[in-house]
Amino acid sequence: MAKKGIPEWLNSSLWSSSPPPPIDDRHLRNPPATSVTPPSPPIVERPPFSSSPSAISTAPAPTLPVRPPSKSEINDLQNGSGNDGAGSETPAASSVEDVSRKAQVVAELSKKVIDLKELRKIASQGLPDDAGIRSIVWKLLLGYLSSDRSLWSSELAKKRSQYKQFKEELLMNPSEVTRKMDKSKGGDSNDPKIESPGALSRSEITHEDHPLSLGTTSLWNNFFKDTEVLEQIDRDVMRTHPDMHFFSGDSAVAQSNQDALKNILTIFAKLNPGIRYVQGMNEILAPIFYIFKNDPDKGNAAYAESDAFFCFVELMSGFRDNFCQQLDNSVVGIRYTITRLSLLLKHHDEELWRHLEVTTKINPQFYAFRWITLLLTQEFNFVESLHIWDTLLSDPEGPQETLLRICCAMLILVRRRLLAGDFTSNLKLLQNYPPTNISHMLYVADKLRTK
Repeated sequence: MAKKGIPEWLNSSLWSSSPPPPIDDRHLRNPPATSVTPPSPPIVERPPFSSSPSAISTAPAPTLPVRPPSKSEINDLQNGSGNDGAGSETPAASSVEDVSRKAQVVAELSKKVIDLKELRKIASQGLPDDAGIRSIVWKLLLGYLSSDRSLWSSELAKKRSQYKQFKEELLMNPSEVTRKMDKSKGGDSNDPKIESPGALSRSEITHEDHPLSLGTTSLWNNFFKDTEVLEQIDRDVMRTHPDMHFFSGDSAVAQSNQDALKNILTIFAKLNPGIRYVQGMNEILAPIFYIFKNDPDKGNAAYAESDAFFCFVELMSGFRDNFCQQLDNSVVGIRYTITRLSLLLKHHDEELWRHLEVTTKINPQFYAFRWITLLLTQEFNFVESLHIWDTLLSDPEGPQETLLRICCAMLILVRRRLLAGDFTSNLKLLQNYPPTNISHMLYVADKLRTK
């Protein structure tokens, strides 16, 4: 059987540019240790996710090409070096296209009833970095806001009030819950029998209210069960983007943002006992909260925590099965999702698939597990991740399918190095993906859509 190759234009240098000399933060990462022997252990438990520093650039996000290469251009390029990552993009043309795309987005958002199909089409090419645009568009793409602008005010008020209630009910310790219940019953703080406002006398504490109670309905028992999860959330939040002052440091702003992340993840864990919190969810929440908190509309920024919570829930609804260990071996679990990536690569580039999985025996889970579960937030810098997420969130088929195509494109774009490498060098390459042109990568991913 002839090996199925890929179209030559996929590696055309016309669609890739030499990345600007970015701050190379990869030496600061803690990638999973690699082995020179190709073991294939089953996924028994989720490995720890190391937080990856992200360099924030002030340059506009790269844009997608607006047309495929002509036949003559392909021929010219095929006769050239065709190096991975070679070529360049005209800055002026890129700037003009950014301005044009911004005008398109603003025009669409100004309509009384927004055309979500058109908005998705525009967003799929990358949103302008102007603060505020991405915040509104992501809320629309995630279904947090309806397409009818007249409903926004009432929808936001309802959701924000609901989140406030969640915080009041789920973030209090048992003492605060008891005090609140006692107050609602009309406890008199002047009653000499009560030592302090809202406190119960020793004789009034029931067995289920006692801190040492092991009852299934005991507030204290459930509180102590949550302690381990809360400690994990606290550790992970502290490690979120340690190079960004927005998330890390001793400043009041950083501390406030960390508290917001902890609140969101804690409430999510309590409302979703089947999944609770899984290490790495903080990395998925971080971009959403960052975008909402930096909204120039102070009213929206003030409610970044509540808005981010509901958008995080919506995003996780499409990926939650990847975090549920009980589903690892099911048709919706992470193992099957990685298998689908393998089949996608085999369909589009059988030669590369065979070299990776047959010749060098690299199990896709060694690199794809992190790619998929963390939505590529650890493989690229923060600004590039935002551009990638514009495409992920805008696909009407759902982000899962788009994510797999992007992962497949990532493999194809470094195919020459992979075909020339062995187990050790290829695994290191894939666990520390090299800088690449994001526009080209997303363009290739779009061309991999199954017809």
